[in-house]
Amino acid sequence: MKGLIRRLILAVSIAAAGVAGGASANSEGVINVASQHTVSQTAERMLQILEKKGMTVFNHIKHSEGAAKVDIELRDTELVIFGNPKVGSPLMQCQQLMALDLPQKALVWQDDAGKVWISYNDPQYLAKRHSMQGCEAVLSKVSGALAGISKAAAN
Repeated sequence: MKGLIRRLILAVSIAAAGVAGGASANSEGVINVASQHTVSQTAERMLQILEKKGMTVFNHIKHSEGAAKVDIELRDTELVIFGNPKVGSPLMQCQQLMALDLPQKALVWQDDAGKVWISYNDPQYLAKRHSMQGCEAVLSKVSGALAGISKAAAN
């Protein structure tokens, strides 16, 4: 009986930790990377990394500041929109509907527990969404670049 109760407590604890994690809520096709910095520091780090890599930053939207202007309180939330035509254009050649999801976007946000996250669309999920075939090498390159950029901005 004690073993059963311990397993039940463990299962409930694991489930609760997943819910409390904020980004652990299953958002299909979204990759979440925990950051060690504040939202603004993480976004700034990401912008610097993108610039060093020669990426084009199309916009940096501070959603929480916009919300404050209309008297709505929103936890820190910033969106960075960026890309590289050398990589994005071949994806659109493979499947023109990919243009709906390009340029790339990274959401830097704080969950209700105060944890900061970088979230972005999984390129493999987007390929599936758009029935893309024949661009595996480019998709792999994009996946690796997004993972590397996010990790560097978060640590």
